[in-house]
Amino acid sequence: MLEHKKHNPLIALLGAAALLVSAPTIAAAAAVTSPAAAEAPAAEAPAADTGEESATSSASGHGEITVSSMFMMAVPVVKAVMIGLVLASIISWTILVIKLIFFGKLNKVSNQYLEAFRGARSIADINRISTSDEFAGNPMADMAAVATEEVQISKQAGLQVSGEHRDSTLHRASSSINAVQAGLAKRLSGGLVFLASTGSIGPFVGLFGTVYGIMNSFIGIANTQTTNLAVVAPGIAEALLATGIGLAAAIPAVVMYNIFNTQIAAYGTRSEQFVSELMNSLSRQLDKGA
Repeated sequence: MLEHKKHNPLIALLGAAALLVSAPTIAAAAAVTSPAAAEAPAAEAPAADTGEESATSSASGHGEITVSSMFMMAVPVVKAVMIGLVLASIISWTILVIKLIFFGKLNKVSNQYLEAFRGARSIADINRISTSDEFAGNPMADMAAVATEEVQISKQAGLQVSGEHRDSTLHRASSSINAVQAGLAKRLSGGLVFLASTGSIGPFVGLFGTVYGIMNSFIGIANTQTTNLAVVAPGIAEALLATGIGLAAAIPAVVMYNIFNTQIAAYGTRSEQFVSELMNSLSRQLDKGA
């Protein structure tokens, strides 16, 4: 029993020595296995970076975003909407230039005609001035021309325009003037229907292009499975460009429509005043026995 107890310390010392000898070997084995374990996360890291790089590369593919680049990258439906709105805007500005020239010339010639008309001394003089080449096509000259021609036709028919047929002659002259005025309204309002249509439906057409474009952008988000703003922003910007063009076409069209409506109303009032002046002049000339 005592001998067994004496051998136990010797066994413990031998075990400790064996552990000390084997420790470097275990440490070396651990050093060999740890790089392999570290390589696994390192191998996974590039895989994660690949998705980010693809998203970045697809975003960088758009390059610098400009109006022309947004138009070129838009889907065909949105392109068609943009082209239609741009054409509508060009036509609206063309109408603006034509109408400004038309009303400027109309008012200038009308002023000249009124000056000549007020200097006439007979119905024959009024007819000669109204049918001259200088005032050809002027609405006021046309109204005076048809009224004086009606008086002359009645005289040639043997009617007593200064006597018992005076009122009926003036009535026929007034009817002829009204026919010219009816055509005048249509003549002055040419192009206004297009301006009104562009101003009213232009924003909605642009909105349709925006809705269609954004719908395609969301479909692209679902297909690429990325919500990176750099990837989806160009598509949304292209869609919003359609609304911008729609507003750019509609706002000037509405302004032009209001301007020309005001000018038409002003000339209509002026023509009504001229009709009263013309009928007074015809009545006065008939009373004088012209």
